[in-house]
Amino acid sequence: MAVCARLCGVGPSRGCRRRQQRRGPAETAAADSEPDTDPEEERIEAGSAALSGAGGDRSAGPSSPPRCSLLELPPELLVEIFASLPGTDLPSLAQVCTKFRRILHTDTIWRRRCREVLHRYRHILGLWQPDIGPYGGLLNVVVDGLFIIGWMYLPPHDPHVDDPMRFKPLFRIHLMERKSATVECMYGHRGPHNGHVQIVKKDEFSTKCNQTDHHRMSGGRQEEFRTWLREEWGRTLEDIFHEHMQELILMKFIYTSQYDNCLTYRRIYLPPSRPDDLIRPGLFKGTYGSHGLEIVMLSFHGKHARGTKITGDPNIPAGQQTVEIDLRHRIQLPDAESLHDFNELSRVVLEVREQVRKEQEQEQEQEGGPEDAEGLGQQSPQPHEEPPAEPAQAPGDGGAVAVAEPPAQSGQPFVLPVGVSSRNEDYPRTCRMCFYGTGLIAGHGFTSPERTPGVFVLFDEDRFGFIWLELKSFSLYSRVQAAFRNADAPSPQAFEEMLKNIQSLTS
Repeated sequence: MAVCARLCGVGPSRGCRRRQQRRGPAETAAADSEPDTDPEEERIEAGSAALSGAGGDRSAGPSSPPRCSLLELPPELLVEIFASLPGTDLPSLAQVCTKFRRILHTDTIWRRRCREVLHRYRHILGLWQPDIGPYGGLLNVVVDGLFIIGWMYLPPHDPHVDDPMRFKPLFRIHLMERKSATVECMYGHRGPHNGHVQIVKKDEFSTKCNQTDHHRMSGGRQEEFRTWLREEWGRTLEDIFHEHMQELILMKFIYTSQYDNCLTYRRIYLPPSRPDDLIRPGLFKGTYGSHGLEIVMLSFHGKHARGTKITGDPNIPAGQQTVEIDLRHRIQLPDAESLHDFNELSRVVLEVREQVRKEQEQEQEQEGGPEDAEGLGQQSPQPHEEPPAEPAQAPGDGGAVAVAEPPAQSGQPFVLPVGVSSRNEDYPRTCRMCFYGTGLIAGHGFTSPERTPGVFVLFDEDRFGFIWLELKSFSLYSRVQAAFRNADAPSPQAFEEMLKNIQSLTS
């Protein structure tokens, strides 16, 4: 009764004779006296009666039993009937009459359909990293209305690191279907077209476009490149005067366009947060010189913090640990006047590095380990730190440097030394604190990778920087301000395992 009233808005269906028999005479009379104001229903019932009468005239013998109109069925039975129809037929069915439209506007049918489709695709909701060689990426798969949509998140245009992220749809799955959901590829500029999603296993799936001709443009590859360049960099090739940067951009276009949205994705998790973390971990946009802006995941692991690339470049691919911060080795920057001198900053940092090296040697002697304690510039293929385990190429730990007073929240003056380049000159002029760290550098194709000393500069809750001493370069990072669902790791161990897996793909 309650379902009937909610769906139709007029109480039990007039054609539900069993219910009418159970009611008293007064209730039955009141129900029969209710006017039916829906002309569409009257026409359907009149047509049904005419057909019944015509059939009775042609038949011999006793009159045939009266036929039941579809409108006389209880609403809950209509829900069952409508739910078994193909989703593409339901919009047309809603135009038949007001009663059908009322039923099809309830959540009952659509919730059931969503559950059935989501049951098959529930494993692909969340964050993913596409396997696009060294470049990687960030895909967020969400339920959006009557679709499951895969949104590719892109950094803002270089060097505007504080601008919001950009995003574009790569595929969508219709939730209107019942038996086999329709998958559409959204890549390109010619609208949705036929695609396919295959769930390989729980933490891996792949997409395939079945109509890659929809990705082509009438002007050929030159038009495709110009369009891609405007979207990727927000400029034309003529605006980029640096020859090396032009080569990197052209290389990325050639490499990424060959995939044609036929990609394999591997699940990634957001880093877990702990009360004693320096700042809230998460995703950040960072400047990387001629490579433009890239996405980095900042996570905390006891006395260390790591920045892992979610997007990468031919030098340091996605999945690699771009920076590591030693939270036990605080650096006291020189005064603002002395900080202008790069040699003074370099002297301070190298002194800390030497101290870390000596402490590391002492720890290895006490443990009797066979490891060779060279400088931190040497890459370490195995972890040195206590659990949780570190991914490959993490530098060893040193002892703690005593910090007498807690960091002042008001901050201290900060300015880049003369000769240190920065893509974004609009960096904060005060910082909370600084720590010793190492940054990973390598040649093209991730050749001869090594960790070099640097300075981690914490500006505020949403921004930090890193000074690469050997490169005389500064990277500024700004938090990705987006709420991602279904992205939390089930356990700290699962997050650590995820970091190892994405790093091993490009090691």
